[in-house]
Amino acid sequence: MFLICEGFGFPEEKRMTSLSRELVFLILQFLDEEKFKETVHKLEQESGFFFNMRYFEDMVTNGEWDEVEKYLSGFTKVDDNRYSMKIFFEIRKQKYLEALDKRDRAKAVDILVKDLKVFSAFNEELFKEITQLLTLENFRDNEQLSKYGDTKSARNIMLGELKKLIEANPLFREKLQFPTLKNSRLRTLINQSLNWQHQLCKNPRPNPDIKTLFVDHSCGQPNGARAPSPVTNTLMGAVPKAGGFPPIGAHGPFQPATPALSTSLAGWMANPSPLPHPSVSGAPIGLNAPNNPAISKRPRTPPNSNPALDYQTADSEHVLKRTRPFGISDEANNLPVNILPVPFTNQSHGQTSYSSDDLPKTVVMTLNQGSAVKSMDFHPVQQILLLVGTNMGDAMVWEIASRERLAIRNFKVWDLGACSMALQAAMANEYTASINRVMWSPDGTLLGVAYSKHIVHLYSYHGGDDLRNHLEIEAHVGSVNDLAFSYPNKQLCVVTCGEDRVIKVWDAATGVKQFTFEGHEAPVYSICPHQKENIQFIFSTATDGKIKAWLYDNVGSRVDYDAPGHSSTTMAYSADGSRLFSCGTNKEGESYIVEWNESEGAVKRSYHGLGKRSVGVVQFDTTKNRFLAAGDESMVKFWDMDNVNILTSTDAEGGLQASPCIRFNKEGILLAVSTNENGIKILANVEGMRLLRTVETRTFDASRVASAAVVKATQVGAFSASGAPVGVSLGDRAASMAAIVGINGDNRILADVKPRITDESGEKSRIWKLTEINEPAQCRSLRLPDNLSATRVSRLIYTNSGLAILALASNAVHKLWKWQRSDRNLSGKATASVVPQLWQPSSGILMTNDISETNPEDAVPCFALSKNDSYVMSASGGKISLFNMMTFKTMTTFMPPPPAATFLAFHPQDNNVVAIGMEDSTIQIYNVRVDEVKTKLKGHQKRITGLAFSNALNVLVSSGADSQVINSELMLLCVWNTDGWEKQTSKFLQIPSGRAPAPLADTRVHFHQDQIHLLAIHETQIAIFEAPKLECLKQWMPREASGPITHATYSCDSQMIYVSFEDGGVGVLTASTLRLRCRINPASYLPPNPSLRVYPLVIAAHPSEPNQFALGLSDGGVHVLEPLESEGKWGTSPPLENGAGPSSNTGAAASDQPQR
Repeated sequence: MFLICEGFGFPEEKRMTSLSRELVFLILQFLDEEKFKETVHKLEQESGFFFNMRYFEDMVTNGEWDEVEKYLSGFTKVDDNRYSMKIFFEIRKQKYLEALDKRDRAKAVDILVKDLKVFSAFNEELFKEITQLLTLENFRDNEQLSKYGDTKSARNIMLGELKKLIEANPLFREKLQFPTLKNSRLRTLINQSLNWQHQLCKNPRPNPDIKTLFVDHSCGQPNGARAPSPVTNTLMGAVPKAGGFPPIGAHGPFQPATPALSTSLAGWMANPSPLPHPSVSGAPIGLNAPNNPAISKRPRTPPNSNPALDYQTADSEHVLKRTRPFGISDEANNLPVNILPVPFTNQSHGQTSYSSDDLPKTVVMTLNQGSAVKSMDFHPVQQILLLVGTNMGDAMVWEIASRERLAIRNFKVWDLGACSMALQAAMANEYTASINRVMWSPDGTLLGVAYSKHIVHLYSYHGGDDLRNHLEIEAHVGSVNDLAFSYPNKQLCVVTCGEDRVIKVWDAATGVKQFTFEGHEAPVYSICPHQKENIQFIFSTATDGKIKAWLYDNVGSRVDYDAPGHSSTTMAYSADGSRLFSCGTNKEGESYIVEWNESEGAVKRSYHGLGKRSVGVVQFDTTKNRFLAAGDESMVKFWDMDNVNILTSTDAEGGLQASPCIRFNKEGILLAVSTNENGIKILANVEGMRLLRTVETRTFDASRVASAAVVKATQVGAFSASGAPVGVSLGDRAASMAAIVGINGDNRILADVKPRITDESGEKSRIWKLTEINEPAQCRSLRLPDNLSATRVSRLIYTNSGLAILALASNAVHKLWKWQRSDRNLSGKATASVVPQLWQPSSGILMTNDISETNPEDAVPCFALSKNDSYVMSASGGKISLFNMMTFKTMTTFMPPPPAATFLAFHPQDNNVVAIGMEDSTIQIYNVRVDEVKTKLKGHQKRITGLAFSNALNVLVSSGADSQVINSELMLLCVWNTDGWEKQTSKFLQIPSGRAPAPLADTRVHFHQDQIHLLAIHETQIAIFEAPKLECLKQWMPREASGPITHATYSCDSQMIYVSFEDGGVGVLTASTLRLRCRINPASYLPPNPSLRVYPLVIAAHPSEPNQFALGLSDGGVHVLEPLESEGKWGTSPPLENGAGPSSNTGAAASDQPQR
């Protein structure tokens, strides 16, 4: 108990340490179990940590008004905020009315003078009206109180109102839910402490006699000496005081799920406002008799704000307790509490540091639009694709690297006869409309267009110029002001808002309306859907400056707040979803850009530097979780998110609109800005220019561009059961657009290329050819330096930052290569152009797995990397080890075999939870923090060889070495629901005829970026499935001459699949079609050595460079491969209409023919 109790105290301001706070909860549980009821509620009130709603309800129901107010005083005061004020007013008003109802005038006067007079300072007229009730024989003669019933019913109705006020009050945030604790948790901790002390005894007795808790336990020594206290024992090391623990932030080693948003939404109340909270009351405090509206359900409040401890339910037949082995270091025991992530050299708190030089400020090109730009959005995957909407109703897709306008759609109502009379009348007067908003769906397969007249159009995008009508929705009466995509209930939806003051949610597949949100008193200007853990919500802003927030239900707005200056405002989160910003302009032309404190609904930071304008609303964007940008005064102004003063600005060489439209691409290396002359300037940083240069330096040949266009964007039509189905349109597919390309190969960076339309007939007559890489001069390859013993590479991964590569060799040793920033490598990311360092800490130790009594060469190695790259969990047939990636120190070991671990995967929402595939075919769901196996999953017959989580579907997919044939099929995959860990389905995959798999053939799984499509890799084939039903969409079998598949993985953008073979070759497939586009032969990266057969065992894709991958070889080498800079990518995808496969010497009959 020393760790928790050290430094414990109750300072006057009650600001206890997080561990002390949790100790109070343990004491509360203990007191409750021991039936110290009065003491329980006294501690609740004095600590202010837990508001016992049931106790409060009992007191209100029984009319114990003094006790009610005394209990409330531990949490709030009358004048804290408007919610608190109304809580106390309703209680005292009820007490006053009950005195009047009993004809007790003296008591009523006493309540009026002592309790209600305080409210006269806020509303003198109300106090006068309350006073006048004394003159009435029956206060029900007052019209507003005419519906007042008896005392019991009035208390019940008031109680419902009070509960809603308490739930909405930010002062009660995180205080309404008691943490879920196992029974007698405090006793359990004391017992664990005593057991630990007993283990440290030099001569432990079999049945120790423990008589007191006041001193540390020690079994007596033969010579009468006392065993050392565990507090001072050197095994324990220095234990910091609880008060000294730094907060564990978003990059903690084992971070629990983020607290649910509901408390933040309920907490959006900082200053009193003349308007009430709409979900609480329809009017300010007053005399109205309580109505009995449906009380809105309050989503579950997280148990506490401390992310260091996780409360588990006690129900547990499924919980298999494991004792932690004796001798683990104190550092390991305290891991969830006092170990912070250790960033790499170029990181701060796990996040890459940036300077203003990283901002895209160099003009590299101008695109001619032909009409004024109103909205832009970069493709979420293909980051050189830009979607643009104009004031003439034109929506178009640009590929900015080649300056091509790939597709364009003009405004046209697809089915005017199906539209409302109001829209038909509007079209009859003027058949034009401006675009207010364009946006890609999260996976880039759909795009939405919101028009100034009633209509929203959804198109499905299939790459190149293939833009198809998907849905036409008459969304609003008048202008549709904004549009966004969201995933409520795991279903892709479109959210719209409009001039009719309404927000609506539509099914993106069918166009069916799901929700309608009403409550704004002015046109809704913008919307911002977001998700915090499992809570989905929408912020909306109106032209009168009101901000509201909505959950996907019918309860109403959870927020009613004013934007700074009552401005027309847009809201946006930082890329990681942790920070909320807004930017807008009011009717007086004053503009504001601010950061919000979500938990309090208050402006946290106001940024300086925006000018006053006569027309228009300033637009802004965020990037890199670090910078803000706004288009203002014909410039782009930039701020560091943590500094209110302007960081830098650029006029982009002049010609910008007064309030230009701006948009970053996903990586923040490109910035699109609208100009006065109906154009778009593309600004880039060094990385952005490098990205564009590969295409800019080529001659713009129309046929080459058109044939490659299939590769340049996500092809949603390739999957027949896509998550966003295509073809549910209300109109026929628009006529196909001809490719628009540059007139010539102008290579100048600042070129202004005029588009022209080319004839498509020539391009279709050309025959596509597979790209073959046969020589070192045809690609960039680098063998990473290695002075350690060379044994085969069993596992390989890039760090999430892309700055390093981690390998696990078959001898249980890890190797880490790091790249540094330099003039040749400005980003510091992994590249084949710069040699990295084989990194070791100054201590010279190696990260080596426990091998117990097993032969590591015979074991099945596995590892998993934490999200912030600070820790790696790994096993090589022995215990599972947890290593610190900066010090290489073993933090802890657990789960000794048998059975041995064969695959590891962190839960995507909680790094404390790990799925562990075992040699005995089970999957153990293990909580690292509490050292418990929560449940065992059984569904395979042989060892587990692959695990993959889908955050979008809340499922875990597992694969095993189930190689026995059952009815000519191979059992491969199982799907488990991560909410209750039930098995949803399993899948049998057919073995190709004539191919017998190895007795224990591995099957690996890897989710597509959309978290729906699943890549399954087996030595005989690769296949694409759609989760969670595991419908097999496509299969691909390699030619027999290349040998079995050794490994495969998606590229980081999921547009390609890299496949390695036993003959040393690597195939690059287009993911959407499973068609081979490039083959890399071993001679291109391996030196000739006839006496040694070397081939890749594992393959890893760079996390942000789609065309870079690494190979782990059978001789212990690791190679990084990239295409030549002049090429920029691994071949081109075969056109869909071209039925010819590659020549026979590049693939077998089945090698490029995907099968259903």
